[in-house]
Amino acid sequence: MTTIKVWDGFIRCFHWLLVISIAVLYFSVEEGMIELHFVAGFFTLALIVTRIVWGVVGSRTAKLSGLIHSPKAVLQGLKKPIDTTGHSAPGSYMVIAFFTLILTQLITGLMSSDGILTDGPLVEYVSSDTVDFANWLHHLNFDILLYAIGLHIAAIVVYKIKGKPLVKAMITGEKASKSNSVQSSVTKSPWLAWAIFAGLLLILAFTWGQEPLQYLFG
Repeated sequence: MTTIKVWDGFIRCFHWLLVISIAVLYFSVEEGMIELHFVAGFFTLALIVTRIVWGVVGSRTAKLSGLIHSPKAVLQGLKKPIDTTGHSAPGSYMVIAFFTLILTQLITGLMSSDGILTDGPLVEYVSSDTVDFANWLHHLNFDILLYAIGLHIAAIVVYKIKGKPLVKAMITGEKASKSNSVQSSVTKSPWLAWAIFAGLLLILAFTWGQEPLQYLFG
């Protein structure tokens, strides 16, 4: 049994920052803190876009191409967990589902409006029918996202019972492997990812984020 590093620093931080940002998005909308909701939304947008870019140029286990598996591989992975370097086939489908749900939530949020005081930054560029559809989908999609999170937590518990400590691996970046032929490291330095993330945050802060940031910190 050998220990290999499978998750780079950005992937690990992305995971936990996404957990925090979704929690803040939920809390802020429930408490009517719309400015905080917008800021958290812009933060999440920068985070998910950076993750997608890193999925093209980043570590091998971060590659988006590594998320593509056949339905047969997913069924086999559900029946018997396979020792893989990165995401398992079922786990890859869950990642794709989360990316889809989160991007849908972010895009519809940018086009949503309460019809009184608060408009998303893209509202002025789309029709009123599109805004109404975005409002409806934004609320529905978040409920679906919460169910997906519940399913994800349940899967983590099941894998833990089967001897696959997924949470530990996402904290340390390392996992045990039965194969001695696996490379000792499949990760890259995350500094490029952090630079992209910082650049996106600055762009969003100076374009769409000025008003809510001034309200929160002014």
